[in-house]
Amino acid sequence: MPQSSPNLVTVLLAKWKAGDEKALEALVPLVYDELRRVAHRYLRRERPDHTLQSTALVHEAYLRLLKQGTREFENRAHFFAISAQLMRQILVEYARQRKAAKRNAGHVVTLDEGLGWLSRRRAWTWSP
Repeated sequence: MPQSSPNLVTVLLAKWKAGDEKALEALVPLVYDELRRVAHRYLRRERPDHTLQSTALVHEAYLRLLKQGTREFENRAHFFAISAQLMRQILVEYARQRKAAKRNAGHVVTLDEGLGWLSRRRAWTWSP
């Protein structure tokens, strides 16, 4: 992959902002390796048994970037800052989902189970 020239990336970002989809196609190969390095640095700080890989993190950030429709990048540095922020948000969401799954361990108790007991009672009274 070619090294990304700051000026070329900025020019391609401006063209993409103006609606040129071909500019995005030219931009991706220029920034891909650097985005993978950023993702790798983030993942090195995560737990050792993390299942998400650098490539998957970059691809998820790319998809979210496209989904947001954000094309308001001032320059190359701004693009990488937004991309890095998206990667960090993905890792936080991933950790939250993992902890939530660990907390309930697949067992979900609903109020309906308890209501069956209440419906069998004739009257519910309480006196102090």
